[in-house]
Amino acid sequence: MSVATRVIPCLDVDAGRVVKGVNFENLRDAGDPVELALAYGRQGADELTFLDVTASSGNRETTYDVVTRTAEQVFIPLTVGGGVRTVADVDRLLRAGADKVGVNTAAIARPELVTEIAERFGTQVLVLSADVRRTRPGGAETHSGFEVTTHGGRQGTGIDAIEWCVRAEQLGAGEILLNSMDADGTKDGYDLELIRLVRPELHIPLVASGGAGKVDDFVPAVQAGADAVLAASVFHFGDLTVGDVKAELARGGIPVR
Repeated sequence: MSVATRVIPCLDVDAGRVVKGVNFENLRDAGDPVELALAYGRQGADELTFLDVTASSGNRETTYDVVTRTAEQVFIPLTVGGGVRTVADVDRLLRAGADKVGVNTAAIARPELVTEIAERFGTQVLVLSADVRRTRPGGAETHSGFEVTTHGGRQGTGIDAIEWCVRAEQLGAGEILLNSMDADGTKDGYDLELIRLVRPELHIPLVASGGAGKVDDFVPAVQAGADAVLAASVFHFGDLTVGDVKAELARGGIPVR
C-alpha cells in the first residue's frame, strides 16, 4: 500500500497576521491565521505549517498565542518554524500546541542543535527547513549547483544543499522541508530539478515548497519525489482549495487521504 501524499497549507505569520510575498519580499496581508487554519482544516488539509517570517523577539509572544489559539480549534498536525534557536524554544512551542517544529538558520549555525532536539523530543518532532537556491555566478561553488541560504534566501552559505539535507537526516531530522527560493511566490511550479536531486539521497519524508501556482503543479512535484506538497498563496487568495489539489493528485493516480 502506498503512503498517501500530504497536502499542507503554509501560513507565513508576521506580527499575528498571515502575509505572502514573492521571494519573501513585498509582503501583503492575507488574513487572520486562526481563521485561515480553520478553513483549511474544513477543506481537508492533512497538516498546517506556520512560519514566523520575522521571528523577532517582539513578535515571539504573538506567535505562541497564535499557535495556542490554532491548536485549540484545529485538530490536524501543526508544524511551527521561524526563529527556533534552542531546545527550550522547541519545548515551549510543543507546550503551546505545535506537533512538529521547524529549524533552519540556527541548525546551520550549530548543527548539533538538530541532534539535541531529536534526542530530547524524538526525530518525529523535528523538521529541517532548507531554503535552497541555485548558486550564482561569482558566488560560492557547490557540488550540486544548489546552496542553502539564510535570512529568507538573502544570504548564501556556500553549503551544498543536497549534502546539508543528508547531514540533517544523519543528525536526527525526521523530515526535510525543501523550499526553493528561486521558485518561492513565483507561481511558476515547484523546482522539480531540486526535488529529483534530493529525494534519492534521503530516507525520511521530503516536503516540497515554493512555486505552486496552479492545480497542474502538484502532480509533477510528487512524481519528482515529494512525499508532501506545501503551498501558500494559491490557498490564501482563493485560487485553489485543498480539495482541488487532492482531486488533481487522485486523477494523477497519487494516493491521498
